[in-house]
Amino acid sequence: MESSTHREVQRYYGETLESSDDLKTTACCTATAPPDYARDILASIHPEVLSRYYGCGLVLPEVLHGLRVLDLGCGAGRDVYLIASLVGAAGSVVGVDMTPAQLAVARAHADYHAFQFGHERSNVEFLDGNIEQLDALRLAAGSFDLIVSNCVLNLAVDKAAVLRSAHRLLKPGGEMYFSDIYADRRLPAALAADPVLYGECLAGALYVRDFAELATMAGFATPRLAEAEPLAVTDPELANRLGPVRFCSATYRLFKVAAPDAGAEDFGQRVVYRGSIPRHPENWQLDADTGFAAGAKVPVSRNTAALLRQSRFAEHFDFLGDDSVHFGAFDDKNSRLPFSGGAASGCC
Repeated sequence: MESSTHREVQRYYGETLESSDDLKTTACCTATAPPDYARDILASIHPEVLSRYYGCGLVLPEVLHGLRVLDLGCGAGRDVYLIASLVGAAGSVVGVDMTPAQLAVARAHADYHAFQFGHERSNVEFLDGNIEQLDALRLAAGSFDLIVSNCVLNLAVDKAAVLRSAHRLLKPGGEMYFSDIYADRRLPAALAADPVLYGECLAGALYVRDFAELATMAGFATPRLAEAEPLAVTDPELANRLGPVRFCSATYRLFKVAAPDAGAEDFGQRVVYRGSIPRHPENWQLDADTGFAAGAKVPVSRNTAALLRQSRFAEHFDFLGDDSVHFGAFDDKNSRLPFSGGAASGCC
């Protein structure tokens, strides 16, 4: 059922914002520069699509070729088209959004991008729908290898429903890789109801501890923080309304794997990265605190070993150890986020 909040979001992104220049804060601003290969692809994306980009991060995980990908809250389709190039003609990307004006822009340029990427036919599809009601779109359970989302979960009223549906739609071993805005506390009701703050991706920002609980309740393994940046509220009026609340943009990885436990426990397991992930011949980062140098025997927790074995990254690793002896706990750093110290600091 469409709520007043949903209608306000549709109005804000379909009518109020004609381009990213109309934003009042840097919340929907990707601070991290894209890698060279992504910049080359972005240069071929239609200018109208680029002008309506409102993301807060880079949703470009590794090993994408041939994957079936779902973009939740795809907007005008910038990330859909970027990923469509990387999955290649053997893969496909489905974008879902509830704003007709945004979808109209995305659909208008499907053939243009197929030509730009050298595809015989378009490998993208755009669906009109609410990401809190994905069941209504009749998408098959376990039909996606990867789900991405860029600065959209905060706009959802029922965030738990989004995460539950994402888990249902992923194949075993699949991943949800997404960027969003997080707050250092739960926002007061008056702020959460502010339409401008909501449209600017702030009022709906999750308290980071609540996010971790919702993700595990949805069935995902322990969230993995990929990267994070403090976020400034540069508009003086909005900063005054928000008071002491601090925000950051963060990219998390959620995996649909049968993790043996919720903690970072050491059972003597080691992995050796083969150096075979494209563009990462010398080392590869799973998350902000877990990296692998090619050829090195790296100690990993029981959870990390299970994640790597069951995901699309398994073929890029050798696994050592039989999981038979408990050596204690690894330090779990994945809940640490860099919130800004004040309205004057930030990332953009």
